[in-house]
Amino acid sequence: MGGNDAQALSQMGFDHLIHNFDPLGLVVFVVLVIMSVLSIYFIVANFLRNLMIRARADKVRSTFWETGSTQDAVNFLEQQPKAEPFSKIALDCALAAAHHQRNEGSRLVEALNRSEFIDRALRQAVARESARLEGGLSVLATVGSTAPFVGLLGTVWGIYHALLKIGASGQASIDAVAGPVGEALIMTAVGLGVAIPAVLGYNFFVRANRVTLSQFDEFAHDLHDFYATGSRVDTAAVVVPTRK
Repeated sequence: MGGNDAQALSQMGFDHLIHNFDPLGLVVFVVLVIMSVLSIYFIVANFLRNLMIRARADKVRSTFWETGSTQDAVNFLEQQPKAEPFSKIALDCALAAAHHQRNEGSRLVEALNRSEFIDRALRQAVARESARLEGGLSVLATVGSTAPFVGLLGTVWGIYHALLKIGASGQASIDAVAGPVGEALIMTAVGLGVAIPAVLGYNFFVRANRVTLSQFDEFAHDLHDFYATGSRVDTAAVVVPTRK
C-alpha cells in the first residue's frame, strides 16, 4: 500500500509530466513556453529602454537648451542613439522649422504658417516616439490575460485523462488518478506562472510610460514656442540657443 502511494506521488511531479505528454498536452505546454519567452523578452527590452531614456532624458534636454547655437544643438541631437526619443522629437522640429524657412514665398508657406507647420511635425514625432515606447505592451497584455486560460485547458485535459483511466481500470485508486491530476495541477501553475509576471510588467511599464509621455508633451510644447516665436516661454533662467 505504501509502495503504491509512493509510486502515485512520483507520478505527480514535473519530470513525469515532461516525459508523458500526449499531443494536446504538449501543444499547451509549448504555447505556454512561447508565451513565457515572449513575456520575458519584452519585459527585459522595455526595462532597458526605459532605463536608457531616463538616464539620458535630462542630459539631452538640458544640453539642447544650453547649447549656444541652433546648429550646435542640431549636431548634438544627431549624435544621440537612434532609440533616444527626445533628441528625435527635437531634431524633427528643427528640420521642420528649417524646411519652412527655406520655402518662404512658396505654396507650402501659404498653406501652413510657421507655427502650424512646426506643430504638425511635433505631433507626428511625438506620436511616432509614443508608439515605439509602447512596443511589446500589447504582447504582455495578451499573455497576462490568456495564459491562465491556456493553463486551464491543460488542467481540463488532464482531468479528462484521469476520468478515462478510472473508467478503464474500474477503480478510482490513487495510483490510477494521481498522474493525470498532478499534470493538471502543474499545467494550471505553469499558466499562472506565465501570466503573473506579464501582468506585473504591463502595469509597471504603463505607469512608467505615462510619465515619459507627459515629458514628451512638455518638451514638445517648449520646442514649439522656441521655433515658432524665437524664444522659449518661462525660461528666464535658461540660456537658449539663438537661431541663425
